[in-house]
Amino acid sequence: MSYQPQFTITSSILKSVSAVENAKAIIETSPLLPLYERQFKNDAFVRMAHFGTAVEGNKLNLGNVRKIIDGKGEEVIGRERDIQEVINYRKVIAFIDSYRDQSITSRTVKHINHISTEKVVGDVYRGSYRHNQNYFMNLVTQETIFTPPPADEVVAHMEQFIEYINGDEAKTLHPAIKASIVHERIVSIHPFVDGNGRTARACATLSLYLEGYDIKKFFSLEEYYDRDVLAYYKAISDGHTNLTVWIEYFCEGLAIELTQIKERVLKMSRDAKLKNTVGQVYLSEREEKIIDWLTNYGRLTNKDFEKLFPNISEDTVLRDLKDLLKHKIIVKRGSTKSSTYELKR
Repeated sequence: MSYQPQFTITSSILKSVSAVENAKAIIETSPLLPLYERQFKNDAFVRMAHFGTAVEGNKLNLGNVRKIIDGKGEEVIGRERDIQEVINYRKVIAFIDSYRDQSITSRTVKHINHISTEKVVGDVYRGSYRHNQNYFMNLVTQETIFTPPPADEVVAHMEQFIEYINGDEAKTLHPAIKASIVHERIVSIHPFVDGNGRTARACATLSLYLEGYDIKKFFSLEEYYDRDVLAYYKAISDGHTNLTVWIEYFCEGLAIELTQIKERVLKMSRDAKLKNTVGQVYLSEREEKIIDWLTNYGRLTNKDFEKLFPNISEDTVLRDLKDLLKHKIIVKRGSTKSSTYELKR
């Protein structure tokens, strides 16, 4: 018997996948200074460690997690388990970052669990498939969401799952859909005594990386889950009986996270370019919106004023444009009502 996920590619999934592709293209081609690149990666690293453990009840705040990531854990006051979980997650992220194999194997999954549960569970349980029955619980409400397969079926389920994600059918899936299946299936089997959620999220991220969707390692899906933990648990719980629901949730989360990163990248790239060409310029909120419009659409006409600023007079917009012209940030084509404005090249 083999594992065969049943789901439907809905319009919601297609919309999210399209947004992922759009964001990926812009993030990977937008020029960023090396300093900004490092900032984005470090920020994502910290957010992954913080929200990846917070979603399971870790009480450390973002500042303390940053200290631990920076090797200043001795300055952090908190539960020993919370501190250790962050240290472990940091090691998991480093492992994913340096992973050089071409696929996820049972050994990979076990190793990630082994790292993520160091000093959290007994050594005999770390990275070893369970030998007793466990339960998938909502760690917010403490309710049992579902009961995973019996312990004596874990090995077979994992082997079938690994065979599927490395098989020909999985290769035809969009990487976001494939990663969502990786996440759900590991949680569904719940193969370990502890650390199943962390292992599932890490393996899903690794799956994206292996498919060329590391996207400069700027993103953190864990933050999306932590924003509404109850919605996360509900989506993955519903996914055990209707996988389509979970895939929609997962792909939407990835699209939202990458779109936010895209907007930050565009802004920083634009600001860096402006500073390089015209020096330090302080823009008003309206002027920033004008620059964003020109970045996205290439040009601005008088007819576009109302779309961009529905409650602001044309004279006010023209004053903002005059200021941008003065600083040589934009150029004007034409001299009548049909004139257009573009970013200076």
